[in-house]
Amino acid sequence: MDKINILWADDEIELLKPHILFLREKGYDVQTANCGDDALDLFKEQVFDIVFLDENMPGLSGLETLVKIKQLKNDVPVVMITKSEEEHIMEDAIGSQISDYLIKPVNPNQILLSLKKNLENKRLIREKTSSAYQQEFRSIGMTLSDRLSIDEWKEVYQKLVFWELELNKSKEEGMEEILRMQKTEANTQFSKYVINNYQGWVNGKDPNPPLMSHNIFKQRVVPEIDKNESTFFVLIDNMRYDQWKVMQPILQDYFKVDTEEMFCAILPTATQYARNAMFAGLMPSEIEKRYPNHWLNDEDEGGKNLHEEFFMNEQLKRLGKDIKTSYTKVTNNQAGKKLAENIPNLMGNKFNAIVYNFVDMLSHARTEMEVIRELADDEKAYRSITVSWLEHSPLLDILRQIADKKARLILTTDHGTIRVTNPSKIIGDRNTNTNLRYKQGKNLNYEKKDVYEVKNPLDIFLPRQHVSTAFVFAKEDLFFAYPNNYNYFVNYYRNTFQHGGISLEEMLIPFITLSNK
Repeated sequence: MDKINILWADDEIELLKPHILFLREKGYDVQTANCGDDALDLFKEQVFDIVFLDENMPGLSGLETLVKIKQLKNDVPVVMITKSEEEHIMEDAIGSQISDYLIKPVNPNQILLSLKKNLENKRLIREKTSSAYQQEFRSIGMTLSDRLSIDEWKEVYQKLVFWELELNKSKEEGMEEILRMQKTEANTQFSKYVINNYQGWVNGKDPNPPLMSHNIFKQRVVPEIDKNESTFFVLIDNMRYDQWKVMQPILQDYFKVDTEEMFCAILPTATQYARNAMFAGLMPSEIEKRYPNHWLNDEDEGGKNLHEEFFMNEQLKRLGKDIKTSYTKVTNNQAGKKLAENIPNLMGNKFNAIVYNFVDMLSHARTEMEVIRELADDEKAYRSITVSWLEHSPLLDILRQIADKKARLILTTDHGTIRVTNPSKIIGDRNTNTNLRYKQGKNLNYEKKDVYEVKNPLDIFLPRQHVSTAFVFAKEDLFFAYPNNYNYFVNYYRNTFQHGGISLEEMLIPFITLSNK
């Protein structure tokens, strides 16, 4: 690595000779100046990696010199050194974009620490993160070999997401690849776990089933309604746990997180099933039986999620909540702006449900539009677009208003999504649904090792359209492809984000309660 070049400006520079010698012995080049003007002359002539500035110098002050340095080259870190601890001087320095602030007398180790913090922090963070994940890798690997409970699976997934985000920040590509492999292994084991336990979860035979879509209102939402004057339930369609974690820092300016947990989306992890189940408080076959005029199956024409408000109000009545409610679905930017304008009028309601559809549309648009595919080329980019959208969307304005009005906020989703990479061949008739992660229909022909097959849908409370109707759910990162035009189909859909099947990303989804700061 090239030597680091330091510019140190101080009117008492002679007194700092021991510090300068110390730095030179450590391998740093140090250029000195007695005043701001001389410092600027040197700065214009040479390339410096960092500048140390005395705040109180004759002629140009440290703050004045700082402003001129930033005008010349804004990205060079500047450390202000001063005898004064006056608050206004610190505020002026910070406002002028200093990188660090040291109080005289400084010792050599303080200077060295400031150098490492400002010039070597990325390398040090990268090395530390890589080392820490290597240790965690072994721990997670050993955990995956055990028989895990659903709570333990949630913990594993939380750890994987944490390290994925940390390694993304440190840009440690080698470790990122190892984590991807470990995540793949985790999904393999999780798929086996779900296949072995899912039927018991939904039919009441498992004594400790996970919290699932159809129980969310009863077990989590209604208790929140009882505690608060006004509660907003905001469902961001298709929001994964990792997307919540990158959005969280933005929301923490306005809210404090009271609770954060995961629940399990029902199968199929698709809007038509999971979200209707959530709002109805019933499994899909139960919805069809109780409200036959409000349920459409895959092969039926028409919108499949047009009755969520009806389901919600019916469920609240069954749960003994005869309260004033509202339901709003936002599917475009204009609708979001309209809702933002209407938030003050909703404050009189005990409960307000908002379904925000952007993330789901982003996932599908990435498949269909080349420009979005390029912008969201991988998991990291996909998360980045999510953050950018939130920062500039009407939703953030809506959430700010909720915080300002001191209303309670519940933030959740109906299912997640997974980046699919490997095809699995399937054959079905013309009435088979088009989803790439689950299929339901008659006479399905598929690779049994790749799927969770349910020959009688009623066993897991899914509608059975015909006597011979079966459901199959893709495991891990697989997606279904027909033999006809196979290569084109596979190339088109590989590395796209899909949902409907079994994976950590699709099934273990966030439920967060927040209150204003």
